[in-house]
Amino acid sequence: MATRTGRVTCDLTISVDGYSAGLNQTEQRPFGDDGGDGWGDKLHAWYGRPEENRPEIDRGTSAGAFIMGRNMFGPVRGEWDRPWTGWWGDNPPYHAPVFVLTHHPREPQPMDGGTTFYFVTEGIESALERARDAAGDGDVSVHGGATTVNQYLAAGLIDELRLHISPLTLGAGTRLFDGVGPLNLEQVESRATNSVTHLTYRVLR
Repeated sequence: MATRTGRVTCDLTISVDGYSAGLNQTEQRPFGDDGGDGWGDKLHAWYGRPEENRPEIDRGTSAGAFIMGRNMFGPVRGEWDRPWTGWWGDNPPYHAPVFVLTHHPREPQPMDGGTTFYFVTEGIESALERARDAAGDGDVSVHGGATTVNQYLAAGLIDELRLHISPLTLGAGTRLFDGVGPLNLEQVESRATNSVTHLTYRVLR
């Protein structure tokens, strides 16, 4: 078997107290209570300032394949009983295969721009193997939410952790590192802008 050169990375925006989403998530407010009135208005406000954060915005969608949890894909629970195709409209920003963790089978969902969502029922390692095959020598990004990232961190499957820390606290919600255990991290990069602090860590084995 050929050795793959791509890494398994993670890009996740969190509050200063470590939450990637607040309480009371709804279809209209996918990140819950973050002090804003819409799509992560405060938590993800840095996306709206590309003049400050363009390198990190571009890097966040540069992987050869992506993995996400079902909650990140959408609000549908249980069997797939409605034609939900994600939060991002007809042309999602990934432009690559995206593997969605779920307990309920579903046929692949092709979208505009080269994104296809594949639904994986066999667990995190199966999703990673499929994503590696799809990415070839490119990176695989475990894109969220925090519950999914925590599973991959606990299993020792992430090589590089990229965190974007927004200047607010949420106090409750879905928190990064819950149930993960101790990690040995090497900081390889940090950059602060007016809207967010970008941190990159190598996860040491």
